[in-house]
Amino acid sequence: MKRDIVLEQLKEAQFGLEQVLQNLPEDLEEQQCEQELEKLSNRIHRLGPINLAAIDEYEQQSERKVYLDSQNEDLEKALKTLQNAIRKIDKETRTRFKETFDKINTGLQSLFPRVFGGGQAYLDMTGDDLLDTGVAIMARPPGKRNSTIHLLSGGEKAMTAIALVFSIFHLNPSPFCMLDEVDAPLDDTNVGRYANLVKEMAENVQFIFITHNKITMEMANQLLGVTMHEAGVSRIVAVDIDEAAELAAI
Repeated sequence: MKRDIVLEQLKEAQFGLEQVLQNLPEDLEEQQCEQELEKLSNRIHRLGPINLAAIDEYEQQSERKVYLDSQNEDLEKALKTLQNAIRKIDKETRTRFKETFDKINTGLQSLFPRVFGGGQAYLDMTGDDLLDTGVAIMARPPGKRNSTIHLLSGGEKAMTAIALVFSIFHLNPSPFCMLDEVDAPLDDTNVGRYANLVKEMAENVQFIFITHNKITMEMANQLLGVTMHEAGVSRIVAVDIDEAAELAAI
């Protein structure tokens, strides 16, 4: 029976008995074969239970790996494209920011002496990287040696802000600009400078300003006032300066 079993196993393994006997070493002993079989048996035992579905699982995982590798490749290409776009945008942003900064700084240096009747002002970057740097404004009215804009009076700060805003308007004018009580902290001399500057800028920009100052009102083409003729009832009064001047001349 053992012989028949061995012959059957050889047949299933597609080996012939005579071929196996011819290939066996002449000095092979039974004890040596048993020791080798025992070693093989122990190694098989250490492998643990055999997963018969491992081949199918391997094929499934191989297909999934191919899919994930393809997705990863697409992501890497997209990331590379995005990084190139970011570098291009950063470069363009730095270039445009520097050009805009220089133009506004030049405009401020030109307008500030006109607004104050002298002195100097300029813009300064607080950082080295153009993408995240801050911008500081240095203003020195005539006769002052202040180290920071915070040491200026309220009127001087207002005039400095006017010079900065108008220098930006020179670069990129908007259709209209609203000024709310900008002349409130100014004296008559500075109000006159402010009014002349607004009148000059009015050739390109329509200004709407709220004011109680007579000097500022004098430069307006049209006036809109709020009056209370009756208690608790407000009325809007509109005056066309040119039309009023013609009526006064008659």
